[in-house]
Amino acid sequence: MGGELKLTFADVGTEGRARLLDMTYGRLVHGIGLLPISGVAFGYWQYSLGLNPEGYWLWTLSYLLAGLAVRQQNAIYRQDRARLPSERALDKWLPIVYRTATLHGFGLAATGVITAGRVPFEFTLLQAVVLTTIVAANASQLSPVLGAYRRFANAAWLPCMMIAPWAFPDHWVLVLPLSGVMLWTLDRQSVISHGFFLRQIKLEEDSIRLAENYRLAKDEAEAALRAKNQFLTTASHDLRQPVHAMGFLIESISRRNRDLLLSPALQDLRQSVQSVTQMFNSLLDLSRIELGAQPVNLQTVALDLLMNDVATLFKEEARSRQIDLRVRLSGGHALVVADAMLLRQSMINLMQNALRYTQRGGVLMSVRRRSGDWQFEVWDTGVGIAEDDQQRIYSPFFRPEHAWRIDNAGHGLGLAVVARCADLMGASQGLSSREGRGSRFWLRLLAAQSNEQRSAAREQALLPASHGELLGGRCLIIDDEPQVRGAWLALLNSWGVEAACAASANEAFALLDAGFTPDAIFCDQRLRSGESGFELLQALLERCPEAAGAMISGEFNSPALNQAEQEGYLVLHKPLDPQKLYTLLCRLLPSNMPTEVGKTNEFASL
Repeated sequence: MGGELKLTFADVGTEGRARLLDMTYGRLVHGIGLLPISGVAFGYWQYSLGLNPEGYWLWTLSYLLAGLAVRQQNAIYRQDRARLPSERALDKWLPIVYRTATLHGFGLAATGVITAGRVPFEFTLLQAVVLTTIVAANASQLSPVLGAYRRFANAAWLPCMMIAPWAFPDHWVLVLPLSGVMLWTLDRQSVISHGFFLRQIKLEEDSIRLAENYRLAKDEAEAALRAKNQFLTTASHDLRQPVHAMGFLIESISRRNRDLLLSPALQDLRQSVQSVTQMFNSLLDLSRIELGAQPVNLQTVALDLLMNDVATLFKEEARSRQIDLRVRLSGGHALVVADAMLLRQSMINLMQNALRYTQRGGVLMSVRRRSGDWQFEVWDTGVGIAEDDQQRIYSPFFRPEHAWRIDNAGHGLGLAVVARCADLMGASQGLSSREGRGSRFWLRLLAAQSNEQRSAAREQALLPASHGELLGGRCLIIDDEPQVRGAWLALLNSWGVEAACAASANEAFALLDAGFTPDAIFCDQRLRSGESGFELLQALLERCPEAAGAMISGEFNSPALNQAEQEGYLVLHKPLDPQKLYTLLCRLLPSNMPTEVGKTNEFASL
């Protein structure tokens, strides 16, 4: 404690000093108001002894008037504290409090002056005890402002010590040193009490400052997060455009390729584009969740159908890597309360994670009952996760060291998205893993009543079509990026589809006027001409009622896209997987036209 810095009144802030003044002045006013009670008691005692009590009566009356005055003064003080800055209030009232404390001390000492040598020893002794008690009490009460106490104590005690020879003619030699010791002791007590008040105020000020610094840092971090997420959301369209075109061009080149030596390089390119696509999806999913822009639509979801859909997406990848992919369903009994889109994204991320780190063996996707709920699980025979890493595995961009050695294409975002999606749906999630043996990730979801209406996830899953067959038919593409239009033409022509591309509404209607009759229309939402892609698609479908249509965009939260989905139009997001597009065209083109044209919910899983 010896090294502890000693605080002074000036070390605390202006507001803290003002609060200390509030405490001191309030207790000073209270103490002045109580003194007339002792005056009445001592005056009556003098009267009962047959002595003249006029001095005490006058003293009591003076304190009654002083009490009223300081109460009125206190009302003015409160008004000033409410309307004036703390610094100005201190400058005005601190001298007033000092003067009031000094006058109060002299007033207390006056009781000894008016009775010295005129009353019995017992009266003087009791009066001295009362005086000592009052000064001792004020050593704590007035200590928030130490200067106020010292002015009061000196004004009260020193005059009494001066008149000690008249008040205690037979004992004043003993009374004087004892009074000095008492005055010094009370002063030390007041210093300790004053230090306590200063430390309390300082701690409160430090806490407020730390809380404010935390709030500012938090606001800055949230602003940076919003700016980052807003940038990702805004830039997603432009970032996805070249990746979207690359995917189509690679597929087109692969279909036309006759050089077997180029096939491995093309496959590597295809996987690289898929990796970038997964990174975009995960980053944007995480950004929407952190921004609070991800709507949560809790409904009844059929797990079996959703699992079949997700398994279909990874069936070809598992086969090409000689990984045994198995699905264990509930027989149609597993109905859960969840957001179908968030749940599907979580399943996809868990499956991507399992396949990425499983070099041999298999991956099992299953569902089982757990305590009345349904638990979705993904098992793998991969590298597993060290126990020390299991608590950090859900943090964005975290990847265990051994994961980098196996696959450097990951970004450490998939499991972070799973954790955020689970929180949004009110689901629990976790994992169990043994390093070198494999892992089990799970999501536990609230079971739904079997008689509740099922979600769109119960629609028949989209099965992959064979890539080797030519399609035929006609497609109209509206996109303002020349690079993307070229990729569309190259890919669709390689599939045997007659394609025409336009950059605006005028060009699209000019193609129709020239006799081009499309079987399917794909329209980008954001066009440089400022036109609404959704309104253009509606106009084109009205002109070509036999055609099927879909929106395609790199955006996710566009009001127009949300409106299109609500009205039942198919909405696809860039970069679009060529295999999914091929499967979709198998349904949309004349050889296999869907029952309801223009609108469809059947392919919502795309």
